[in-house]
Amino acid sequence: MLRILDRFRKKTITETKTVTTITELQQLCGDDKETYEALINTMFLDPRKVEVSMKEAAENAKKSEKEKDFAKASLWYRTAGGLAIYEGDVKKVVEFFSEREKISGTKHLILKNPEKAVAVAQEYYKKHLT
Repeated sequence: MLRILDRFRKKTITETKTVTTITELQQLCGDDKETYEALINTMFLDPRKVEVSMKEAAENAKKSEKEKDFAKASLWYRTAGGLAIYEGDVKKVVEFFSEREKISGTKHLILKNPEKAVAVAQEYYKKHLT
């Protein structure tokens, strides 16, 4: 009977444990937080679901840029860049994200070390998209 009454009289303080979940991408990046941040903001988890090709996205970006629709162009360059990451084309990754930086003013960490970022993304895709 006292135990039941004790529940009402005392405040119970419980410890909360912080649980940290490490994603596959974080494991692949290890201690390289910069590469992780670069990829988390640019790569597609499943680029096979994107309904346009890298070439189409790039063409749409250039068309939108010529029409002075910079928001749309930025979106298309980001799509083309994400698909270039998937295809492992470092040169195109640099091209598309550089263009996006120019028109949007958004800085992309992936441009600091695109070779490493693309290599990590390729490793991720080989493991998860086969």
